[in-house]
This record gives sequence, structure tokens and C-alpha cells, in this order.
Amino acid sequence: MMAKTLSIRSIEQQGERHGSWGASRARVRRLDRCLSEFLDDCRARNLSANTMRIYRINLERLLQDLVRAGVLHLDEISAREVRGHVLHLQESHNAGGVHQAYRTIKTFLRWCWVEYDLEGPNPIGKVRPPRVPRKALDPVPMGDVGAMLATCGGETLLEDRDRSILLALLDTGCRAAEFVAVDVRDVNLETGAVVVRCGKGGKSRTTFLGLTARGELLRYLRHRGRIGPEEPLWASVQGRRLTYWGLRQIVRRRAKAAGVSVPSLHSFRRTFALTCLRNGMDVYSLQKLMGHADPSVLRRYLQQTDGDVRAAHERAGPVDRSRSQLG
Repeated sequence: MMAKTLSIRSIEQQGERHGSWGASRARVRRLDRCLSEFLDDCRARNLSANTMRIYRINLERLLQDLVRAGVLHLDEISAREVRGHVLHLQESHNAGGVHQAYRTIKTFLRWCWVEYDLEGPNPIGKVRPPRVPRKALDPVPMGDVGAMLATCGGETLLEDRDRSILLALLDTGCRAAEFVAVDVRDVNLETGAVVVRCGKGGKSRTTFLGLTARGELLRYLRHRGRIGPEEPLWASVQGRRLTYWGLRQIVRRRAKAAGVSVPSLHSFRRTFALTCLRNGMDVYSLQKLMGHADPSVLRRYLQQTDGDVRAAHERAGPVDRSRSQLG
């Protein structure tokens, strides 16, 4: 495959050189027009900026491969071209990234068949999704979090902030993008309620901070001084909203100072899910707190360890629980 990136304009130019587009066909079935109209529809449905970015990146990669294969119109796409694109992605992307691209293509082609009232089978119907290995997602060990907290045991603004951040990441289960988007007004220090206004898919929800995390947050906010309700909850030294990368750097710096492996930001969310489950939280409540529309999404978070399964068997194994009846 060629490494050169093809822009939407270059796709148009190639189509013009072919000179085979009828007026009606170019209007509704040219690939670049289809992509543009699909993204317009996504914006009209108020999909999140991150979803829009993922759709655009994945679909522009698809169009680049299709153009290289000489496919310029929607009704020229076959299952063969889609499979070829998936194989091309497997050369440079992990299984999760390839599966995400496949889901995007499936969404796009299904939208096209409905939007343009196309007849005949949709080629995506013949392309089976790539398999993704079902492996447990690693949480951040509680001992590592404790070691990181020990590195910010002073009383400076930054130590108060970092200590509060580590506890809040662990106690709310927020995604990193949701976490840095929280404003001061979104937190109720009396009840611990935290309103997540910028959840995945543009959905809002409420999660919570416990007493300990709230106490550390209050200490941090007092250290910041007078701030308005619409100001960011997590701020940089300059007072600006903390970015994803700024949050990532805080966690990295504290992990290195503690001498532990640097955890991903998402691993705090995994620890939240697994710890809540081990502490007896029901799956429905956990699903609500984490903002998952489908409870099946929790499965990868809640892959239990051998120790968890052994403990469950010790509590409920039929032979040991029924010894008096077995004689």
C-alpha cells in the first residue's frame, strides 16, 4: 500500500480525471460527498467531538484505500475492498483499533444504504468483525496508589491538588476527558455528588466522592482561594483548566517519585469498577456510575482474578455448604 496521504480534495481530483460521474450519481454517491454528508448528520445529532474525530479519521483512511483500489463511488464498494482495508489496518494497528475502525465503517455503510435508499445487499453484511482477544484489563494496584499518595504528603497547593486528584480518579470512576471537564459548580461537597456533563456520547450522569476524597478536595479548594462556580475544578499552576496531558503528567510524576510502575489514567477507572464489585456493589448501580448504556461493556472491566473466583467458591461451593445433608 502507498504511504502517501490522500485528502478529500485529491479524491475529488481523481474522480474528475475519470470523467465518469453523472450529475445525479456525483451528487449522492461519490465517496467524498457521502462522507461529508454522513459527518453533517453526525453533527446534527450532536455527537461528541471525540466521536466525530474517530469517525473522520477512520473513514478518511477507508477512502484512501478505496481510491488506491480505484473505487470512487459508493455503489462500487464490495466486501473484498472492505476486507482489504481491514487487512491493511492490521499491519499497523492493534486488535482494538482495527475493531473500532470496523465498527465505524459498519455505521457509515448502514447509514448510506438508508440515507440514499440503495438497493441490493450492503457489503458490510458479508464482512465479519475482527476478533478482539478477551483479556482482563489491568487495574492500578491499591498499594501503588498509596505509594503515590505518600509523595504528596505536604501542604503546598500542588501537593493538595495532586493528592485530591489521585483520590478523585479512584473514587469517581470518571474517564480522563470527563474528569478534567468538571467545573467547581458540578461538585456538591455535602452529598459528594459529581455531575459529569461531558460524558461519552454527550450523555450526562452523576457519580460520587466519598468522605475522604471530599475532605481532600475541600483542602485543595481552600488552598486555591476565591474561585467562581464556573471555573475548572482541576487547574494548572497558572489557573487554567488542566488538560488530559497535564493530568497524565501528574500521574506519571507521582508514580516515578513513588518508584512504582506508571499507570494509565484509565487504569484508575478499572480499579474503581473492580473494587466496587469486590465490595458488594450491584452491577446495575456500577453501570450507572460508570456511564455505560450496555451492561455487557462492564465485562472487560470485571474480569475476576483466580482469587476472586476461589473465594466465591469457598462461600458457595455445594459440597462444603451441604456437609450436614451429605452425611
